[in-house]
Amino acid sequence: MTTKRLSMMGLVFAAGFAAAGLLPAWRVSEARPQSAAAVPAPERELRPLLTAAGRVEPVSEEIKVGSSLGGKLAAVLVEEGDLVRKGQTLAVLDNADFRARVRVAEAQVQQAEAAWRRVVNGSRQQERREALAALRAAEAVLENARAERDRRLRLFASGDLSRSDADRAEREFQVARARAEEARERHALIDADAREEDRARAEADVAYARARLAEARAMLDRTIIRSPIGGVVLRKHLRAGEAVPDGAEAPIVTVGDNRVLRVRAEIDETDVAKVRIGQGAYVTADAYGTQRFRGRVVRLGMLVGKKQVRTDRPSERVDTKVLEALIELEPGQTLPAGLRVDVFIG
Repeated sequence: MTTKRLSMMGLVFAAGFAAAGLLPAWRVSEARPQSAAAVPAPERELRPLLTAAGRVEPVSEEIKVGSSLGGKLAAVLVEEGDLVRKGQTLAVLDNADFRARVRVAEAQVQQAEAAWRRVVNGSRQQERREALAALRAAEAVLENARAERDRRLRLFASGDLSRSDADRAEREFQVARARAEEARERHALIDADAREEDRARAEADVAYARARLAEARAMLDRTIIRSPIGGVVLRKHLRAGEAVPDGAEAPIVTVGDNRVLRVRAEIDETDVAKVRIGQGAYVTADAYGTQRFRGRVVRLGMLVGKKQVRTDRPSERVDTKVLEALIELEPGQTLPAGLRVDVFIG
């Protein structure tokens, strides 16, 4: 009898003896192999409620910074990856003509302000003294002419002077009186304060010149492109010497605040009822293997629309409607902006 047959017979006898109470139970368990159901199953991870495709973006989103003016770039002062602060100069357009306009406007302001001061302050002291001296001289001539006329009239009345001589004295008196009146009017004009209409016109000229200067400075300022936020330069689109089209939406650089990252996920319209703000989530990316980047839902869209994120997988549906959801990742996690990821929510 072979060894295999003896072993099988031994198992049969052992089982019979155990059933009769002649062998301990543990001996039977050693003889009988364990079933698969007796082996404890490994702990199974709970599946998320839903999955979606998404794209990584900075918390500020991607801000494309350009110029509202056309022209040639004189300088682009940053490179990709540079940290920038809010208001920092990123690029400068060629602006020599705008600087010249500012200088012209500044000169026009100075000219208008000088004219205004002349109106407000009136004549100089030298002009005032000159007008007063001329008035006094004219009044003196007038008094002499009056005295001479009176003397000649008395002589004419006594018959000692002819009519022609008396008339001549009268004419000289009238001329002297007219000249004195003229000197008096000129002195009053020079010595008087500015008229209200002259002052108003001078003030309007100053205001107009200052407005032109502000306009010129504003145009010059538009040639200097500054960062609207603090963050990092994500993309440099143009370089020094290249032209910026006038009125075109051509960005010079793209910046974003990547201190906190978000994922813009697209939830299938059949799953929108499963998502709520504050819900836990994590994302994975092919480039990072099984590493998970955890976060939570911080915003849900208000409008269902077309898909914008493509996974390029053969089974992907591109005609479905989706709702955008923002997943804010936990601080300290680093992913490149624009990376396509898989989103797991719930």
